[in-house]
Amino acid sequence: MDFKASIAQAIAQAAGLSADEILPYIEIPPNTDLGDFAYPCFRLAKVLRKAPPAIAAEISEKLQKPDFISKVEIVGAYLNFFLDKGVYAKEVLTEVLAAGEQYGKSNIGDGKTIVIDYSSPNIAKPFHVGHLRSTVIGNAIYKIYEALGYHCIGVNHLGDWGTQFGKLIVAYKNWGSKEAVEQDGIQELMRIYVKFHDEAEKNPALEDEARLWFVKMQEGEEEALSLWKWFYDISIKEFERVYNMLGVTFDAYTGESFYNDKMAPVVEELKQKGLLQESEGAMIVDLEEEKMPPCLIIRKDGGTLYATRDITAALYRKKTYDFDKCIYLTALDQNLHFAQWFTVIKKMGYDWYQDLVHVPFGLVSLDSGKLSTRHGHVVLMEDLLHQSIQEARRILDEKSPELENKEEVAAQMGIGAVIFNDLYNSRIKDVVFSWERMLNFDGETGPYVQFTRAKAFSILKKAGEIRTDVDYSLLQDPATAEVCKLLADYPAKIVEAAQKYEPSIVTRHLMNLAQAFSKFYHDNPILSSEDAVKEARLTVVAATEKVLKSGLTLLGIETPNQM
Repeated sequence: MDFKASIAQAIAQAAGLSADEILPYIEIPPNTDLGDFAYPCFRLAKVLRKAPPAIAAEISEKLQKPDFISKVEIVGAYLNFFLDKGVYAKEVLTEVLAAGEQYGKSNIGDGKTIVIDYSSPNIAKPFHVGHLRSTVIGNAIYKIYEALGYHCIGVNHLGDWGTQFGKLIVAYKNWGSKEAVEQDGIQELMRIYVKFHDEAEKNPALEDEARLWFVKMQEGEEEALSLWKWFYDISIKEFERVYNMLGVTFDAYTGESFYNDKMAPVVEELKQKGLLQESEGAMIVDLEEEKMPPCLIIRKDGGTLYATRDITAALYRKKTYDFDKCIYLTALDQNLHFAQWFTVIKKMGYDWYQDLVHVPFGLVSLDSGKLSTRHGHVVLMEDLLHQSIQEARRILDEKSPELENKEEVAAQMGIGAVIFNDLYNSRIKDVVFSWERMLNFDGETGPYVQFTRAKAFSILKKAGEIRTDVDYSLLQDPATAEVCKLLADYPAKIVEAAQKYEPSIVTRHLMNLAQAFSKFYHDNPILSSEDAVKEARLTVVAATEKVLKSGLTLLGIETPNQM
């Protein structure tokens, strides 16, 4: 039941307005002494041509209060609504328990397809903490949209083409060996890649040699392509290992190379539509009217660019998936690139350009400066996950020495901590990577929410069967009402997170719910209470357990039953 909507409807009837005009402004006061919901009447002063306190008094007189409201108080221009906590608890808890795992899910996206392009690391470079954000934010957005009934397609647009492969081939031929690459995989590829850049500073001719090898790749020369394919296979194997640890999967691995044979018709279409112009030997689409720099399509040497591939990929995805929306998860510093090629799609006459959405996120840097594979200045993702699991194991050894399947729980806890930490803050914020913060499991962390859910699960296991035909009027205390309020708000938080492409909305809501449940647990004895009270309180435990599990699953975090 949407309580805010019911209050809005009651105010609207009393004021002679529509509920849509009222609903967005219903607030939850910071202090429950001021009520559980509030409406500021200032907004009606212009419409009703009266002083806000007078409007509040008039609406209060005419108001037919909903059943779940015990009283309405006027404080200045505010109408403050107080819940009948028992009626409210019954409405919320019976709905959560009846829906079970489906609570918060809906079919608002039924029949609609969303393509989500996320993660997209570069082949032959290690998977480092800089890739974490795109991977876990994209995975959470996928799961959030899926919960709303959308058909989701997750695409990993791998960086698997370009001059860097010419550099790698030169590096391999000069300083590498088959045995070393087979033994150390991506670590060895990174070592020789860093070596190339060190040597190229002393000998710029190496850069020309690298470009020649890339031209050979583009022309399909056998040795160049077989080396590229070897580097590709080694990388995919390494990436899959990290994705398996994170619990992330994709529906398609279509990297840049996938579009090599699909670009020529797109370039031809741009020509036919009169959009391509020559500029200093390169081919561009002029965007001066849009107050943007030109979008480069073909380089002087005839090579294609990121924009060429991205435009081609968008046309391919529209044709293949007929998406209603295509979301791109990349760093904020790529804003201009996406604005440019989205505009090219518009100029090509495709009205679905408005269904292309760039969802930017802040950069990850190290305490000691910017991440850079070129200089070997990275924290490897696998190292971080193993360290986090190790720290989780140390905590479990200390606090739960008798715990069964400790290795599995340590992995769920350690990896959950890393994912939750990244999704807890707004995606647009820049992040300075800190081992200390990542491996701190105290306070507002994933393991705290996992532990709260495990505690609820444990109570339910001891209690046995949970009844829903209980006396909800026994649930009158403020701590219970706060838990119920957060449970009631959960479905709206999922919708808001989808609309704003912002998983932190769900993450923070789960933290608030876990903290509210801890207070409820502290204030209210459960299993030791007399039967009627115990049965009523167990419904709060059961509903909270379901929502915490559901929410963590949306974020891509596993939920151990014991910790």
